[in-house]
Amino acid sequence: MLRYKTKQFFFGLIKLSIVIGAFYFIYRKLINNPELDFHTFITFLLKKDVFSLKNMFLLLSLTSFNWLFEILKWQTLVSPIKKISFKNAFEQSLGALTASLFTPNRIGEYGAKAIYYTSNYRKRILLINLLGNIMQMSVTTIFGISGLSFFIIKYQVTVDYYKFTAFLLLSFLVVILIAFVIQKTKFTIKGFSLKKIKRFISGFPKKARVIAMFLSVLRYLVFSFQFYLLLQLFEIDISYFNAMTVITSMYLLASIIPSIFIFDVIIKGSVAIYLFGILGINEITVLSTITTMWVLNFVLPSILGSYSVINFNLPKNRN
Repeated sequence: MLRYKTKQFFFGLIKLSIVIGAFYFIYRKLINNPELDFHTFITFLLKKDVFSLKNMFLLLSLTSFNWLFEILKWQTLVSPIKKISFKNAFEQSLGALTASLFTPNRIGEYGAKAIYYTSNYRKRILLINLLGNIMQMSVTTIFGISGLSFFIIKYQVTVDYYKFTAFLLLSFLVVILIAFVIQKTKFTIKGFSLKKIKRFISGFPKKARVIAMFLSVLRYLVFSFQFYLLLQLFEIDISYFNAMTVITSMYLLASIIPSIFIFDVIIKGSVAIYLFGILGINEITVLSTITTMWVLNFVLPSILGSYSVINFNLPKNRN
């Protein structure tokens, strides 16, 4: 009995440490942001009346839809191996967000979601989470390439074609080299061979894949529109189409630049400053938009997710 109570105490301590770590990370990012002073940020939001009832309702509604689609996507992807309720999907999605908030590239999300399941499910849960992330990245890439193409053509962005061609050739050679190395070695991703991952994805139920992909597109459209809405609230006179060419380009470029999640906001900010700068939009507006998006779509959901982390219990083997 004493050993059980000791184990429960340390388990509770770990959960509390995760929540405290997430909150401390949020505090540090907001208060010690090297690119945007917190007082300047709040003053700017107050000046633009972002905290009015109408504006907060619109912004929070979009945040709710963003995470609604993500939760439904997770429920859909998990359903072929185990039926879970919306409540379970909600707890797992937001709990994993809180637990992974301060991990590099949010890699902690894989382990956080897997731990909600018994050992016989965990390997498949890891692959399902990978599939969901691939889908979201695919949507970002498709919209991003389209947006970047329109952006370059419309604003006549100067491109050094010699360097660009050299970059493409180098990338092509690197891909060939990587493919050769993978073929000759037992290369794995998160403990799985590429052959096994490909077999798992190709064998995954088509209906679940189609629905999850559709939800990924809806989620992308929601948070990109939320970005546009913030620009409108910050009194930026720009059409939806022109804004989307920049927003989609920004998300694409920020996604392919190697980084750890700790610097994700800074990287998005730097890319956005450059792209929106071409349109003549000032830094304070761009950085305030990026930071507000982060608060709405990561900070607030992680606060809700902290409740799931605190109340989490390891699944029993009979399940």
